[in-house]
Amino acid sequence: MFVITADQVNSRGELDRAPAALAMLEDLDSSFATEADRNAGDEIQIVTESAETALEVLLRLSRTEQWSVGVGVGAVRLPLPRMAREASGAAFIEAREAVAAAKRRPTRFALRAGSDSLNGGAHAMALVELLISLRDRRSAEGWEVCDLLATGINQAEAAESLGITPQAVSLRLRIAGWRIEQDARPALAVVLESLERSSGTENADDDH
Repeated sequence: MFVITADQVNSRGELDRAPAALAMLEDLDSSFATEADRNAGDEIQIVTESAETALEVLLRLSRTEQWSVGVGVGAVRLPLPRMAREASGAAFIEAREAVAAAKRRPTRFALRAGSDSLNGGAHAMALVELLISLRDRRSAEGWEVCDLLATGINQAEAAESLGITPQAVSLRLRIAGWRIEQDARPALAVVLESLERSSGTENADDDH
């Protein structure tokens, strides 16, 4: 299981950003194992069995530059309650350690995995950080085109929408590393799925 714990950056000096973050993730609700939840005041927590969903959540939160994001990979205690804050298990402990580590990293992201005998968690974290770093260098113009293509339209339609040439769209996408990201996402999902399988994730029940 994947547990994402995100702590708002500079929560004492900023507006409460938890409601907006949870609203930003609403379209992913069907992929969550519990309801997306507010934890300790300025924290939010998401639980999912899907590597693709975990990756999408952490990338969305990372893009805002408003959250330190920790991902824990490991077992959870079953049955899961309705709310994430009421759940427990190794993955939640790993997520707590990960978010603490994330606050000290330039990308504000960290990952921890239980039973990580082959150091797979560190390897997975390094690969995710490369993708975050690529996205962090993306310009506003690059994001504009990438966000349009994410809605399902093609490059010609994006060019028409923006009032620029198809060649200009292609240039923006190349500079933005859009194709690299599209190729990297499924590969990263496979890495995370493999890590989840090797991280002692046989789900513990209430008898253990």
